Amino acid sequence: MHKQKLSFWQIWNMSFGFLGIQFGFALQGGFMSRIFQTLGASSDEIPLLWIAAPLTGLIIQPIIGYLSDNTWHHRFGRRRPYFLIGAILSSITLFFIPYSSTLWIAAGLLWILDASINISMEPFRALVADKLDETQRSYGFLVQTLIIGIGTWVASNLPWFISYIGFSDSASIGVVPMSVKIAFGIGALVFLSSIIYTVFTTTEYPPNNMEEFKNKSNNSNFSIEIISNIISMPKTMKKLGLIQFFSWFAFFTMWSMSNPALTEHVYNSPMPIQSNFNLNTYNLEDTSSYDYANTKFQVASNSVGSAMGMYGLSSMLFALVLTFYTSKKKINRKHIHMFSLIVGGLGFIMMYFIDGQPELLKYCFVLIGVSWGSILSMPYAMLSSSVDPEKMGITMGIFNMFIVIPQIIAAIGGINLVSSMIGEEPINSMIIAGLSLMIAGFLNLLITNKKAIS
Repeated sequence: MHKQKLSFWQIWNMSFGFLGIQFGFALQGGFMSRIFQTLGASSDEIPLLWIAAPLTGLIIQPIIGYLSDNTWHHRFGRRRPYFLIGAILSSITLFFIPYSSTLWIAAGLLWILDASINISMEPFRALVADKLDETQRSYGFLVQTLIIGIGTWVASNLPWFISYIGFSDSASIGVVPMSVKIAFGIGALVFLSSIIYTVFTTTEYPPNNMEEFKNKSNNSNFSIEIISNIISMPKTMKKLGLIQFFSWFAFFTMWSMSNPALTEHVYNSPMPIQSNFNLNTYNLEDTSSYDYANTKFQVASNSVGSAMGMYGLSSMLFALVLTFYTSKKKINRKHIHMFSLIVGGLGFIMMYFIDGQPELLKYCFVLIGVSWGSILSMPYAMLSSSVDPEKMGITMGIFNMFIVIPQIIAAIGGINLVSSMIGEEPINSMIIAGLSLMIAGFLNLLITNKKAIS
């Protein structure tokens, strides 16, 4: 099929829904650990509470990829029905998460949220490959990354901004502050509205032969398709999968552990441990001390979230520069990805050396953002140039297993085990994230497929 060249704004429209998806991911990544801590979780328990997110992705993404490959709706096309279903479910869940009264409710809602986001997100990767020819693939994924960067930066700063305009960071014991509740409510609205924008401003190419497509869809078998595609996985995909493993181990470590690590190490404001205080109406001094320490932690958490937003901003600038460049010239995806991951690894390691200097934290996240911008574009551009375009959805779903498996390993004890080799302080997890990202960078030397590289 001949695919027409798309303008910047056409690519922007088809990718705009990722703004909402990234609002969901940024609020989840930046503030779920804070919610868990507020509800009484210790820093050692947090990675396991996060296991819902990657475990859900492992199950959902291949299924949605397979279904979207075999779907055609006369009005909404192949991928867009899944955008819309996922957006509705995600928006409802985002609204209710900060009202969780117990840890198990918060963990359960995280499970539902991640499943819903994955329903929307997985087909977006395939849509770029569906709509764009080889010469525009890198360009398309970079525009997607540009929008993701905007979403990350804005969403990460929402609680800080809402607190700045007057909403309280103080709350009763075990209650999430109003600033976070409003931020999640705004995130729910942005998620749904941005997906709806893409659904109604983007068209999709129908199958070349509708009768053949229907027969193939009716006769296909999900289990057989998944197993056969895993067995016949191209060498380039396997090598990219190894790079993804170490990359996403690093970023899962950041999302789950940055709040306890940085509020303690950089801001000297750890979450107060309730058992260290006599919290009853007759001991006003201890209650007052706990409230002071808790408010200090919540304010520091806002600052950590705001600093994390810098990785979204720098990934946006990274994508913007490469978007302009790739609209005219070819790039070496392998070298760009290698350099970007090593730079991000240095950003993580630098966090250890800024004890008590929160003004320097944003520079660490700027470096991490370079990695993030590359992770969201270069692997997918390399992959889409080396696989069967008719199986793009299921291929992207299987490829995303290399994203969720390292996160599951990290959640069930990988982070705690490896970081404990350095020491017990939560900040050591950031060093592990940095080393993992640098290993991922050097693994790019394994990529030799010329079509994938350029």
